[in-house]
Amino acid sequence: MFKLKEHNTNVRTEITAGITTFMTMAYILAVNPSILSQAGMDPTAVLLATCLASFIGTLCMALMANLPFALSAGMGLNAFFTYTVVLGFGYSWQIALLAVFIEGIIFIILSLTNVREAIFNSIPLSLKHAVSVGIGLFIAFIGLQNAGLTVDNGATLVSLVSFTDNFSTSGICAILAIVGTFITAILYIKRVKGSILIGILGTWVLGIICQFAGLYIPNAEAGFYSLLPTFAMTDFSKLGETVGQCFNVDFSSVNIINFIVIVFSFLFVDLFDTLGTLIGVSSKAGLLDEEGKLPKARPALFADAVATTAGAVLGTSTTTTFVESSAGVAVGGRTGLTALTTAILFLVSTLFAPIFTAVPSFATAPALIIVGFLMFSNITQLKLTEDNYNTAIPAYLCIIAMPLFYSISEGIAIGVISYVLINLICKKWKEINPIMYVLAVLFILKYIFL
Repeated sequence: MFKLKEHNTNVRTEITAGITTFMTMAYILAVNPSILSQAGMDPTAVLLATCLASFIGTLCMALMANLPFALSAGMGLNAFFTYTVVLGFGYSWQIALLAVFIEGIIFIILSLTNVREAIFNSIPLSLKHAVSVGIGLFIAFIGLQNAGLTVDNGATLVSLVSFTDNFSTSGICAILAIVGTFITAILYIKRVKGSILIGILGTWVLGIICQFAGLYIPNAEAGFYSLLPTFAMTDFSKLGETVGQCFNVDFSSVNIINFIVIVFSFLFVDLFDTLGTLIGVSSKAGLLDEEGKLPKARPALFADAVATTAGAVLGTSTTTTFVESSAGVAVGGRTGLTALTTAILFLVSTLFAPIFTAVPSFATAPALIIVGFLMFSNITQLKLTEDNYNTAIPAYLCIIAMPLFYSISEGIAIGVISYVLINLICKKWKEINPIMYVLAVLFILKYIFL
């Protein structure tokens, strides 16, 4: 069914990859309810909606596209949902969900045509490699943040955490993340099967040992909870508080112009976050053809659109393809069996969500850091000679924009705009796909009006 031999893989590798992908994504089961609850939504309902939307979307990816990509509520998009739409514009979370639902319907329509696939194929190969490299830096940066190694510093924006301050919480977590990174790196170098998954579990176990030894002391007020998994069941009745609420909207307080802007903001960010993730992870997995195209782009994009729509009905913010899928790819995942495994784990997590959410962020951080390196290795595919500066410089700008602007879509925007302008001014029009002109104009208009 999944053509394992054709993709030079086997059942064991695919299942291990699926588990690895899930483990690196499991943090969303804790983070998403935390963010959306600030918009007034019930956290348990959001957790269940997130699990079910992730299951539906990832299952569609497995069966429709036979690709090793997993989907869940997108980071960044959930923050936009809460802090901009609800808390910033003052709209109810029901209206925000309706905007996400409409966005998903638009994507379904676009996915049935060649529009999204044409956009995917119009991006030059140099930028596709750059997206992979940029995502590598981006997720490594996320890993450093999850580990608590990178902290906010007013003077330099970011700096290294002080290990001695708050040693029993942030200090020991940062140290455990460093240890976990070395464990994962060594296991990967020695080509141990499932090395990234072993690194996650090993780091978590070390944390539990530190808690028993008194080196790690839980402090709920500071955001540091017990590392021991709980075995309580989830209250499924809570799901009724969010299911279908996107249709329970009072339009009397809605400014239609602002609402359209909100819909297109979700649409724009989701489109290019998804395209960026598909490009980057596909490039790393060797799934792109000689022309840099993803043969199964249309069903992959359709699965993403279905997931967004279903997620809005269930009660969660935009569901999108996760960059953490690269963790499963890194351990050999190449087919939909990887995605199917991840989907099943998301479904199972509805029963035992408290256990899965107990996986601490510092334990998944080493996986993100190492996978970031693996994604970054695609930089060798870029030709950085003087003869290719017209493509190399846009690629460079795309790469540095992703971690520094904390957005995959912003990196793509900078890459596309600079690629078109540089090649246009340098009179290399033949190298520019006509769709790239349209994208560049749309990105510029986005910065002007959104």
